[in-house]
Amino acid sequence: MSISNTTGIKRRPTHPGAMLREDFMPDYGLAVSGLAEAIGVSRQSINEILRQRRSISPEMALRLGRLFGNTPEFWLNAQRAVDLWDAAEAIGKEVARIKPLHAA
Repeated sequence: MSISNTTGIKRRPTHPGAMLREDFMPDYGLAVSGLAEAIGVSRQSINEILRQRRSISPEMALRLGRLFGNTPEFWLNAQRAVDLWDAAEAIGKEVARIKPLHAA
């Protein structure tokens, strides 16, 4: 049995950078430089993610998942939700005009 979700959410999903900044980093006592060093990336990369100017890549998801003991899918799903929201906001009206096909 499946339940369709046709209503959609009314607000933009939380960006993974905001989750890092507000939930993960304070809980682990990490600063930007400490997080960057722990996962082997530049401070600039972390800063751009925290400021929501950079997306979480699969490589970054692997690093964050390993460090925090969760999964890469957690980080990628959070990013995917934001990306789909942004795309729907940008072209939603155009997509709504597309007529779905039905199998013969």
